[in-house]
Amino acid sequence: MSQFLRQMMLPSRPDIVTRKILVPTPYLSPLPLPSPREAHFWYMVPDEVNDVSLLDQYSELLSSCERDNVFGMKDKRLWKGALLARALLRTTLSRYTRCEISPRSLKFKKNKYGKPEVDWQCDGQWVPPSLHFNISHTPSLIACGVTLDVPIGIDLEEKQRRLKNDILSFARRYFSTLEVEFLQAIADPENQRQEFVKLWTLKEAYVKALGRGFSAAPFRKFTIQFRDNEITVEDSENSENLTSNWQFALFELDGSHYAAVCMEKDKIADGRGREPMRLKVWKTLPFVNDEFVSGTDAVISLNGLS
Repeated sequence: MSQFLRQMMLPSRPDIVTRKILVPTPYLSPLPLPSPREAHFWYMVPDEVNDVSLLDQYSELLSSCERDNVFGMKDKRLWKGALLARALLRTTLSRYTRCEISPRSLKFKKNKYGKPEVDWQCDGQWVPPSLHFNISHTPSLIACGVTLDVPIGIDLEEKQRRLKNDILSFARRYFSTLEVEFLQAIADPENQRQEFVKLWTLKEAYVKALGRGFSAAPFRKFTIQFRDNEITVEDSENSENLTSNWQFALFELDGSHYAAVCMEKDKIADGRGREPMRLKVWKTLPFVNDEFVSGTDAVISLNGLS
């Protein structure tokens, strides 16, 4: 892939110089598994990855089918984002096997709704962890969320996301009546737009956590609400039936994005009532650098997560 990558990564302007990264021998730090009530969140910035040798290392992690799909894309930004998303997922999951399973040897399957899952290939000597994962990406950020034993969904949206159409007109097509009323009550257009993006991010994360696809869980059929720093979701067709099975985290990421995490919580409550989700966030450049950013300005909680 190196020759292809060199051609594709040539600067389009003479004043742009591809940044050179000293790429070490591939190594990943193994990590302990997420604990109950805990979600791990890894992200990377595509614009920080321009070294051909590093991209070539990432491409070698992919299956032949994945490579065909990635490099069949003509647009540089699209194929690069797809490559980094697959590399981030594979390297992240490998960490939680104590690197017993290499990123390259991971195999995947899809559930009946099309949500990807790990298809563990084991020899019986090693018992794989019950990992659940989800990925999300925008042109400027790529993320992967991981939990143990419980489903997870994540979503990223750029804070400055703009809609071609009027926000309320768009919301009436996809949001519940209560959510539209919530947005209508916001007089300031900029505040209204920001709240719309937050709601969209949370709704995407919820649908992805369900693992059933948009058609099986249309956005208008459920309502996201904020109550006493807690985010809840309820069935819009039966408003008294509050869905307490899911827990959310909403936060600003890198000052440029809203990020949402949704995970099932009936297995994590353990009789201890409403304990908030524990979220750990890393910024990574796989094989080069990992930075634990929880508790820094890179991660600003919007709903009291710990």
